[in-house]
Amino acid sequence: MADVTVVINGRTLTVPDNLTVIEACEKAGIEIPALCHHPRLGESIGACRVCVVEVEGARNLQPACVTKVRDGMVIKTSSDRVKTARKFNLALLLSEHPNDCMTCEANGRCEFQDLIYKYDVEPIFGYGTKEGLIDRSSPAIVRDLSKCVKCQRCVRVCSEIQGVNIYSMVERGYRTYPGTPFDMPVYETDCIGCGQCAAFCPTGAIVENSSVKVVLEELEKKEKILVVQTAPSVRVAIGEEFGYAPGTISTGQLVAALRRLGFDYVFDTNFGADLTIMEEGSEFLERLEKGDLEDLPMFTSCCPGWVNLVEKAYPELRTRLSSAKSPQGMLSALVKTYFAEKLGVKPEDIFHVSIMPCTAKKDEALRKQLMVNGVPAVDVVLTTRELGKLIRMKKIPFANLPEEEYDAPLGISTGAAVLFGVTGGVMEAALRTAYELKTGKTLPKIVFEEVRGLKGVREAEIDLDGKKIKIAVVHGTANARNLVEKILRREVKYHFVEVMACPGGCIGGGGQPYSRDPEILRKRAEAIYTIDERMVLRKSHENPAIKKLYEEYLEHPLSHKAHELLHTYYEDRSRKKRLAVK
Repeated sequence: MADVTVVINGRTLTVPDNLTVIEACEKAGIEIPALCHHPRLGESIGACRVCVVEVEGARNLQPACVTKVRDGMVIKTSSDRVKTARKFNLALLLSEHPNDCMTCEANGRCEFQDLIYKYDVEPIFGYGTKEGLIDRSSPAIVRDLSKCVKCQRCVRVCSEIQGVNIYSMVERGYRTYPGTPFDMPVYETDCIGCGQCAAFCPTGAIVENSSVKVVLEELEKKEKILVVQTAPSVRVAIGEEFGYAPGTISTGQLVAALRRLGFDYVFDTNFGADLTIMEEGSEFLERLEKGDLEDLPMFTSCCPGWVNLVEKAYPELRTRLSSAKSPQGMLSALVKTYFAEKLGVKPEDIFHVSIMPCTAKKDEALRKQLMVNGVPAVDVVLTTRELGKLIRMKKIPFANLPEEEYDAPLGISTGAAVLFGVTGGVMEAALRTAYELKTGKTLPKIVFEEVRGLKGVREAEIDLDGKKIKIAVVHGTANARNLVEKILRREVKYHFVEVMACPGGCIGGGGQPYSRDPEILRKRAEAIYTIDERMVLRKSHENPAIKKLYEEYLEHPLSHKAHELLHTYYEDRSRKKRLAVK
């Protein structure tokens, strides 16, 4: 790779010769509008033609996202000719777009809306209609193809990063749209509900299945006890909804905002994460001692997208998943039992909201396995984005809020628990506890660098009281599928594998704030590690509230009571099974 000299809008710049024009401009801080291009996707496809630029010597305008820089290139990104072409291309797209921005879930963060305003665009042939397919079959996402601008981001993220391949472009010309196989409702396909398509969509064509109005109604009625829990990675991302720098830790303000919304109790999903480690770690040690992990490993079960993938694509691995519920599932079960009993109320008298970075958690909350005494353990799941919208709707000044603490006892947690928010965190938290439970010795080093980082697959070997334990950590569903295939072919062997469906784990969940920052995952991950470092207690088994819970209610890890409340089972939802049921 060599450097080349280019001139952009009169500025002479030296850039690597493997960059495209749009990448060179991004490095130089020069904005070029684009709908199909996204910094976190692979090689661009030049589909939208909104990023056209003028290159000296070229007869036609060039798409900046697919045009490579070359030495001596002279580029104009905002000439009259360029602006006219962009405005015309946007007008054509707007002529197919419905004029319903005021009621659209993407209103205020829509990239297409921003460009229409910036270039003062009017539709050439009038606005589009609502005749496109609206698919509400999934608890996780809603698809409204009348708002599609044919950028293909959803197709690319689903195939390139997630490897699920739900969408493909069908039809031709202006009729083109990203369709599912045979135009099936998305929930009937192999979709895992990860929501990455919604996270990358520049319009409101794919959004989370919003429950904001449901929660708003309950907050205003005040007929039930209102309980809320917040996931680890929400605290390092919610600030982005209010203009904070990526990676800002906003835990105290998050708690304060939830109290001002009207919640009676604000609990921390991290408590559930500590409890998950106690149960999952104990399960791992039990399986290890029984020799159950010599052929195939135990897999983590806290990621609902991963669980959906197993049930839909690898049902033969259901028994290899840990039976432990996710932190959301465990804490929710306790809210509707342990906590309800302490208050002296019925489970149905509690309205329980879960704030998650993940659209697939909406799907998880509806599982019949997670019901408690015939009622849902979680009544509603809101994503980080939805919470941001709710706070703005209630005009709560997030930036000016004081820092407040979670409510006890279900708000007390350790540094190990917050690590659940980033890839490798579940494994690191489990190792901190499993090592000390197994050996009775204090860990010589609390940080397991081997499982940290954003590399797609990480492997390590841990000495557990003389036994060599092989572990693996993988994030991003495409990476997970590749690893699973190798495991099934017996090409690689592990005892314990952590899988997170989304890139970076929960910090990159499909319900997190929208971002075009290519470093967004690193920044959020660093914030998670900072919280862990600042905690006094950093091992789940040291959490005094967890110890008290077992003494008062659960007896011990893997007890009969613990199995009833904190463990689950998985179903075969493969295509073959689904067709057989039909």
